[in-house]
Amino acid sequence: MEYLSNGPSDTEALARRVAETLRGGEVIVLKGDLGAGKTAFTKGLAAALGVAEPVVSPTFTMVKEYRGKDLMLYHFDLYRIEDLAELEELGLDEYFSPDAVTVIEWNKLDFDDFDGKLIEISIDYLSPEQRLFKISVRDKDMRRT
Repeated sequence: MEYLSNGPSDTEALARRVAETLRGGEVIVLKGDLGAGKTAFTKGLAAALGVAEPVVSPTFTMVKEYRGKDLMLYHFDLYRIEDLAELEELGLDEYFSPDAVTVIEWNKLDFDDFDGKLIEISIDYLSPEQRLFKISVRDKDMRRT
């Protein structure tokens, strides 16, 4: 699926639409250059999940945790992670919970072995206001049944 955003309000509206499909246990991987709109998308997602506090990029802390109405939101910025060994040291898999949605920015890593619902969102910068969102969903659990 592709979605053209003409500004932050469009990006947040897309995030709200995605949030309506979430039940918990999903991992959302956001790929895009600096300033592409990854954090704007996450802000819209958080608002739709009922997160009351301000959402900021976890660039220096690597992860921020937010409590939503029904689900936790774990927001990662992994631009400094180079390989899976570093990721395992962080204990990232402990955040993959059926009671949470996990958002990962700057993903350079391969999630082929992830066994749950993976939503990959690639964000292309078109102009200062426009972004093209390309969304793909993979659910290995569904393939097993």
